[in-house]
Amino acid sequence: MHHFEAVRSLIGGLHTLRQNDPYLISFDLSLPHGRHQGIYLAELEDEIGRRYLRISTPIGPLSGIDPKRCLRFNWEQRNGFLAVADLDGSPFLHLCENRPYELLNQLELRRLIGELGSLGDQLEQAIVSGGDSF
Repeated sequence: MHHFEAVRSLIGGLHTLRQNDPYLISFDLSLPHGRHQGIYLAELEDEIGRRYLRISTPIGPLSGIDPKRCLRFNWEQRNGFLAVADLDGSPFLHLCENRPYELLNQLELRRLIGELGSLGDQLEQAIVSGGDSF
């Protein structure tokens, strides 16, 4: 996996893409008990031109969430971190992971998607009181 098109090819063969833009794709990850979690993959570039793949999943609206709890959660994580991004014009909490392409292969990408999707769903249930909005 050295570029976004390789990611698109792999993911498009495994899931129905909801969004399929040049550097952003999304799909619904099926989880146990009929649940699902929206997953977004996007390409990022740093100041020196190194490219990364961001894997993210929305957790819930930011309103009413204690930022200290988010920062404590980030500190404890080995995989993934919390961030804020707009979703339909409103600030939403997202669970994210950024990986440089040179450290990414198909197995690792599938593992990350599964872990972030599952953890994102658990966090969503805790925040949205058992809902399955994303």
